[in-house]
Amino acid sequence: MSRRGETAYGTGHVDLVAVRRDGTAATGETTVVRLLSLLPAYWLCTLRSVGPDRIDLRIDLRIDLDGPVDRDAVRRAVAGALADRALDGWTEEP
Repeated sequence: MSRRGETAYGTGHVDLVAVRRDGTAATGETTVVRLLSLLPAYWLCTLRSVGPDRIDLRIDLRIDLDGPVDRDAVRRAVAGALADRALDGWTEEP
């Protein structure tokens, strides 16, 4: 049996929340598609909830093609995706 917060791979997960800070930005339903397309395709991402102004995403940490994925690498990748001009108006909630 795994401990709480661990995945079947035993390495945990990162929960991320992105929020819309600009009312003229695309809504969450549209933004989540773009956000997921900008993350590595082999990552296990679970959409926990999506609304017009908020996206709640869980990314499982597991063996990456280049080795283990750590929380910092996930956060860097999400920050890079949110920097895409198509996602202007969205930011990661601390």
